[in-house]
Amino acid sequence: MGLLERLRKEWFIAGIALVIAAARLEPAVGVKGGPLKPEITITYIAVSAIFFNSGLSLKTEELTSALMHVKLHLFVQIFTLVFFPTAIWLFLQLLSITPINEWLLKGLQTVGCMPPPVSSAVILTKAVGGNEAAAIFNSAFGSFLGIVITPLLLLLFLGSSSSVPFTSIFSQLFMTVVVPLIIGQIVRRYIKDWLERRKPPFGTISSCVLLMIIYTTFCDTFANPNIDLDKFSLIIIVFIIFSVQMSFMFLTFLFSTRSNSGFTPADTVAIIFCSTHKSLTLGIPMLKIVFAGYEHLSLISVPLLIYHPAQILLGSLLVPTIKSWMVSRQKALKLTRQPKVPVKV
Repeated sequence: MGLLERLRKEWFIAGIALVIAAARLEPAVGVKGGPLKPEITITYIAVSAIFFNSGLSLKTEELTSALMHVKLHLFVQIFTLVFFPTAIWLFLQLLSITPINEWLLKGLQTVGCMPPPVSSAVILTKAVGGNEAAAIFNSAFGSFLGIVITPLLLLLFLGSSSSVPFTSIFSQLFMTVVVPLIIGQIVRRYIKDWLERRKPPFGTISSCVLLMIIYTTFCDTFANPNIDLDKFSLIIIVFIIFSVQMSFMFLTFLFSTRSNSGFTPADTVAIIFCSTHKSLTLGIPMLKIVFAGYEHLSLISVPLLIYHPAQILLGSLLVPTIKSWMVSRQKALKLTRQPKVPVKV
């Protein structure tokens, strides 16, 4: 991971802390009807801006080289959008009898339903030297799939607010997510050369808009005097998130390194990061749409806000270890494939 990318991630994590603190001090600014008018600026403009930005930045022309590796793509998408949310749901059945805040537990389920991120899994795969093309394909393809599958999973596992009917949710998702994304991709076709020369700061733009969305989300929390978040639940949730992340990374490693898996060491690296990372950029706007009207929306969002820096931190720490394994594994495989030279007597 490059220095600029690390600085941007650290700036964004610090920004989350600042906007939460600001929301606590002046919650009236970002609530519905407040000066920021989040019912318009966030619900429509900010969310649309994020997905238009994603449409501009997604390099779909680079995905053709990785398109034929169907087995790897199936593994990643099934793990992240089927196995992950199902495993979390089963785990939460056990945790439901504990005194952990129920809305934070629901937030854990939303983490499981999220698609892979557009950037972090690709950056970490590249840092290790893994199959970057596969990582790019699965991050982009997973993001497109997530537009349809993630809301369905959220509604399946958690339901929706009674004030927002099913058809309204998907019509709003289509207008604020799908349409801007498609427009972004169409615009990209015409200004691709300019984008390649200038390299606009897509990540920074999305991060700034996302911070605004997070700010108004937490304004809703602190404006409600009935919401109480205990420190015990928060500490336990942090521990669970790190444990889940490590466990699933190890699980994908075991599955993808079996002798009959057919995956190369470089494929395994892409699988580890793409299967276990979750998108905050796509996740928070979707939660704002699907759970519009939920007074506990910000508490539901907390686990995703924790999971995002956790996956970057763990991934960055594990880069040297995974890279060392991949290099040694590739050397071992190369030696086993070399033909044996007969010894002359």
